[in-house]
Amino acid sequence: MSRLRQALQALRARLLGPAKELVGTDQLGNKYYRLPRHQTRAGQIIPERRFVEAINRQPYQYEIGHFPTEWEAWIRKKRDDPPTIEEILKNENYRQEMKQKIKDVSEKDKLLQAKEYKERLVAEPVRTHVKGHASAPHYGKKEPSRDPMSTANTFQPGSWMPPGSGSSQNK
Repeated sequence: MSRLRQALQALRARLLGPAKELVGTDQLGNKYYRLPRHQTRAGQIIPERRFVEAINRQPYQYEIGHFPTEWEAWIRKKRDDPPTIEEILKNENYRQEMKQKIKDVSEKDKLLQAKEYKERLVAEPVRTHVKGHASAPHYGKKEPSRDPMSTANTFQPGSWMPPGSGSSQNK
């Protein structure tokens, strides 16, 4: 029986390529596989291939963080061996510690800045309120101009003069 099974597996491998091997599963439920390096019937050598069967099968549902960094490095062949659960947990704890340290340093920095502002050692940043752009025709005015606006369909060169100009009153 085992010889028949071996023969069938060898025939399948020659015709269809080798079967995928389950390498591991992450804490999110994604399954990671590899196809070993093999030779096709034509003699072409196919390199090892690594891939994931994700729990979210739609590509648009993927977001950063859906795959652990260690598994992503293995998929992209940045590392030879697949990660262990212990390694993933150790790195996750390290990331959490770093987030907490960053939060603590940020709070400490804000307190130091507030102290410096209070003691007038450092000038506080100026808070400006932008109401418009200087190139806008109504910049600095309370309301936009009520002057007639052209739609470009009725414009005649030389037909409009700005209000208050002497040349329109001389005509």
